[in-house]
Amino acid sequence: MLIFLDIDGVMVPAKGHKAPDFLKDGFAAFSSQAAQTLDRLIKEYNATIILTTSHKSNYNLAEWKAIFNARGVDTRLIASLPANTQFLSRKDEILNWFSRNQADSNFVIIDDDTSLNALPAKLKKHFVLTSSYVGLTPAHFEEIKTILSSAG
Repeated sequence: MLIFLDIDGVMVPAKGHKAPDFLKDGFAAFSSQAAQTLDRLIKEYNATIILTTSHKSNYNLAEWKAIFNARGVDTRLIASLPANTQFLSRKDEILNWFSRNQADSNFVIIDDDTSLNALPAKLKKHFVLTSSYVGLTPAHFEEIKTILSSAG
């Protein structure tokens, strides 16, 4: 399974005017429920993370793996959308990826960006919208199970 993953508003909830806590590696701490939920998804579905976050080009894949592992998420496989040198919207970045890559129906897109509601229906049915103030939760895990079981 592929998990197209944003970070801000998914793994790192927005806290209004308060800056997030940072770990020794200089990257923001993930919420514990987001880390646990993502780790469970990865383990139960043997998932690969594909980073969609605007931070994706700030670190190489080995550094990303270390960032996730330091936050309790066992990232077996991790990849990234290409650098966004054309300043495309997240929606267009995802559409470009799907136009260039073969993917079966075994994927989810997890993001807090409401503009992804405008994805074509075949992709939108795989979209899980998080609240930017809460992030990824165990309830989203159940939503993802439903998406994957009906996507065949």
